[in-house]
Amino acid sequence: MIDLTKVIKTTAAPGSEDQATPSRASSAIQLINPKSEVARRGQALQLNYSAAVGLQEVLKSNLGPKGTIKMLVDGAGGIKITKDGKVLLSEMQIQNPTAAMIARAATAQDEITGDGTTGVVLLVGELLKQAERYTSEGLHPRIVTEGFEVAKQAALSFLDSFGVTPTRDREELVSVARTALRTKVSETLADTLTEAVVDAVRAINLSDSPIDLHMVEIMKMQHRSESDSRLVRGLVLDHGPRHPDMPKRVTNAYILTLNVSLEYEKTEVNSGFFYSSAEQRDKLVESERRFVDAKLRKLVEFKNEVCGGDPTRGFVIINQKGIDPLSLDVLAKHNIFALRRAKRRNMERLQLVCGGIAQNSVDDLTPDVLGHAGLVYEHVLGEEKYTFVEEVKDPKSVTLLIKGPNPHSIAQINDAVRDGLRAVKNALEDPYLVPGAGAFQVACAAHLRGEVAANLKGRAQMGVQAFADALLIVPKVLAQNAGFDAQDTIVKLQDEHREGHVVGIDLKTGDVLDPRTEGIWDNYRVIRHQLHSCAVIASNLLLVDEMLRAGRTSLKPESDALMQQ
Repeated sequence: MIDLTKVIKTTAAPGSEDQATPSRASSAIQLINPKSEVARRGQALQLNYSAAVGLQEVLKSNLGPKGTIKMLVDGAGGIKITKDGKVLLSEMQIQNPTAAMIARAATAQDEITGDGTTGVVLLVGELLKQAERYTSEGLHPRIVTEGFEVAKQAALSFLDSFGVTPTRDREELVSVARTALRTKVSETLADTLTEAVVDAVRAINLSDSPIDLHMVEIMKMQHRSESDSRLVRGLVLDHGPRHPDMPKRVTNAYILTLNVSLEYEKTEVNSGFFYSSAEQRDKLVESERRFVDAKLRKLVEFKNEVCGGDPTRGFVIINQKGIDPLSLDVLAKHNIFALRRAKRRNMERLQLVCGGIAQNSVDDLTPDVLGHAGLVYEHVLGEEKYTFVEEVKDPKSVTLLIKGPNPHSIAQINDAVRDGLRAVKNALEDPYLVPGAGAFQVACAAHLRGEVAANLKGRAQMGVQAFADALLIVPKVLAQNAGFDAQDTIVKLQDEHREGHVVGIDLKTGDVLDPRTEGIWDNYRVIRHQLHSCAVIASNLLLVDEMLRAGRTSLKPESDALMQQ
């Protein structure tokens, strides 16, 4: 946490003549609470500026496909390797209140849109940095924020005209997913995951309902290498059958999804049974067992009815509740592949994968309630067992199987896949796609400096100019992270843009390129939310004229002292 006492004793910032004498508000606060700490206008602005720029410096090296990776070590020695801005801001212990506020807003960006966290931090830091040029010369922060508001509205309007109406075909969605994934993981791994992510979202995209990404199961398996990660057009369950004699591989299988207890359960009311001989006890046990055996008999009869004597037909039971060992033994003798205690979410996915209807009773079962899968098999990996349900017809739910040699790489791929899924979902739902590689920022900055500033009277032009200059931080940092000179790159981009071209940065050569022909696309909602949130946060921080630490402290020490007396 910032020590505001030390800040107050520092020399006042230039351009603020009234900082040497305490204000009436400060005096009143300290009169009410002598222990309060106050940072006045110049110091408060300097604190916010330092915090925003400090957070920007931490995250700027992570931006883009050429960004570097951070290693986070927790108190227990656990290691996390990532370049995802949301993960970094969530895992880092940020004590500075201003930096914590920016971090919360940036992580909200990820939760709402799925990407753009690092961009928000960069833009907020750069907006304050550009604003400080004017406020240090005596311009009131309110004038700057008015210019920010004008620039924000103009930028949002320009975004609509700059965006491209999407075709939403597979090739375009692959380009969107590739752009998102290459900023999270290496290029070769991103290209491996791209098609799997696109096909997963296309499989669950139903015309009559919104896209539910929960219908894409992400299963992690510490096995082989990252490049073995793949899309399973079916379902992968994280457990296997619990009986050694059950079949390990079933083809052409009927799938029965159940929510029926196949084990003896205690009654819901307190009751007691008393017996005086071994025969009476045996009768009690037999009557308890008869209840479960009746259910098993109906299931076996139903299996025989639908499969007949065809040895090529398989029968699989996936039950949300328990199956006791005696019941498992009965099912195994009749060559039934049975899983118990499946997750509720998987029961919902199973019906979308295989078809069929989940049953809460074994009475009156008909073939209509059954699903179908071409292949169901058990995969054993060390002590872990997995069940694969594959070769299904037109699945409405799929599984992304993430493989990796260690937990670090699996966690990194998992974060990347989630962002990739959101990027494809956004591309299917948004009205526009935005050319990437810094193209929008360069074009928008030129638009603000030209048409918008020319039509605006008064000192608010300075705020618009600051906003336009701040937007260029994105192409500058992209160039720096790729090892090129930022100023040279910006000059090339601006020269090419003046000739009427849509231009972005080629991070391999440092030259300009057309992101539309190269298939580099940003999500419309990510850029739109970035522009809105960074302008609001920067304006709020600029308008802070005093920082007060005068809240109530814990009364525990005083109460302890009174008790000791």
